[in-house]
Amino acid sequence: MPDNIIPRVLTIAGSDSGGGAGIQADLKTFTALRVFGMAAITSVTAQNTVGVSGVHDLPPEFVAEQIDDVAQDIGVDAAKTGMLSSAAIVEAVADSIERNALEKLVVDPVMVAKSGDSLLRDSAQQAVRERILPLAYMVTPNASEAEVLAGMRIAGPEDVEEAVRRIHGLGARYVLLKGGHLPGSEAVDYLFDGVTVQRFAAPRIATKNTHGTGCTYSAAIAAFLARGDAPAEAVQHAKYYLTGAIQHSFALGSGHGPLNHFWQGAP
Repeated sequence: MPDNIIPRVLTIAGSDSGGGAGIQADLKTFTALRVFGMAAITSVTAQNTVGVSGVHDLPPEFVAEQIDDVAQDIGVDAAKTGMLSSAAIVEAVADSIERNALEKLVVDPVMVAKSGDSLLRDSAQQAVRERILPLAYMVTPNASEAEVLAGMRIAGPEDVEEAVRRIHGLGARYVLLKGGHLPGSEAVDYLFDGVTVQRFAAPRIATKNTHGTGCTYSAAIAAFLARGDAPAEAVQHAKYYLTGAIQHSFALGSGHGPLNHFWQGAP
């Protein structure tokens, strides 16, 4: 890449009208980490810090058109997926990823919003497993999402290795199981490369203002991959950035407030 070309990162995700998650969180993260952010919108949601009141999916062919136009003109050094909503959108996104040979793809298998509202239809879960995960450079499920993908209960750290092995078997090169919902004094994430499991720990932060953590984390990983980090380095740098964004989060709204994406800028 020429010296005057900024790393280019594409988010393929839904829009959050409250600004805390989805493409809004992703683009804020990209800007804070000094990469050029682009977006292919899959769905438009009406939501705030309390919940999701409405979802409007874009036509699958138009979702693919957004990806194609960006990839074939500007170029994509790394990409991430977030809310994919329906099986038809999953299929269209997978076809476009293959067509444009997007290699550094971070898959955030978004299934449920922080409020508990569903963001992935049951009929789409199998499509994610069969079409998206085999294309993933890294998949970043939380414990609940990992249970669905692995088909097993994850009660604590003792179940992590089996779960990540099962998810790795679905085709992703790297599996990052986020342990924020698991018991323990620290928030520990587990990165599996097919052979070994690496742990990334951070202190737990007592706050309800965590809306958009999964979106922000996966966007930061994609940004650092685009900047040239190796996978473990990207996770380490992204977790440091995310922890600071949670520590400096905002008490906006009456539900789960958003993170502070600009708490420090790029490391």
